[in-house]
Amino acid sequence: MRVLITGATGMVGSRLSDLCLEKGMEIHYLTTGKSKIQKKKNYKGFYWNPDTGEIEAGCLEGVNTIVHLAGASIAEPWTSSYKKQIIKSRVATANLLFETLKKQDNEVENFISASAIGVYPSSLQKLYFEDDAAVADNFVGEVVRKWEAAADQFEKIGLDVAKIRIGLVLAEEGGMLEKIKKPISLNMGAALGSGKQWQSWIHVEDLAGIFLFAIQNHLSGTFNAVAPNPVTNKELTKELAKQMGKSIWLPNVPKFALKTLLGEMSQIVLSSQLVSCKKIDSAGYNFKYHQLSRALADLTD
Repeated sequence: MRVLITGATGMVGSRLSDLCLEKGMEIHYLTTGKSKIQKKKNYKGFYWNPDTGEIEAGCLEGVNTIVHLAGASIAEPWTSSYKKQIIKSRVATANLLFETLKKQDNEVENFISASAIGVYPSSLQKLYFEDDAAVADNFVGEVVRKWEAAADQFEKIGLDVAKIRIGLVLAEEGGMLEKIKKPISLNMGAALGSGKQWQSWIHVEDLAGIFLFAIQNHLSGTFNAVAPNPVTNKELTKELAKQMGKSIWLPNVPKFALKTLLGEMSQIVLSSQLVSCKKIDSAGYNFKYHQLSRALADLTD
């Protein structure tokens, strides 16, 4: 089996690539950095430039499944130009793949796209499932709506489409955990806002595992990629401090201070999404990390 991955050199993509190779799959990957191109027997890189519409010939040869992980980080300051980049990095890349597939004979059957649970409106009470139609009335909601629409177009050319809505990713390097750990390491950690907002988290190992599961089982439809036991921001902060041998003694960081400091981007840390993993669990995926304490223990050793 041959898989084409975009964003293969990123935090999730690199782990997914390793898992695919362990299972005997061959990897083709697309990168905008020519220095990142490798040409090994089962791991081959190909250059693309979504800005100019360039994509290296041969990248789709023998490919059965495309996994689309490319996308600029949302954890950077949201200037007006960077907000456009966040959307473009997800949508224009998908569009280039779509147009390329339309023009070429290929064997691709399945398109698996990353997405985000930020699509769900913020709520302290509601438990969200994949069939909830409401979309958050904010920038993240807009990003996910356009991101998923770009994925859905692949159905027009006969592909099965799976959209994996990703929660708060916990990893040793990169992602939100790295940013949360910094103030805690200085004994300056504190819950954010009310601290009551739900954080539906997932260990990076399980996230890569869900993408592998989607490839192996030819999944289609929308799936939440979150661990079975979400926690509040206050619980996350306290447990992380405990694992790091630090204490939380400062009062919560007020909402107005976060809005002053982060601007519109404060919605990332203040929004509350209580999200169910029942669908991917029922499909047969077995989580390695059910509890936050065990996940953090693995990542803070």
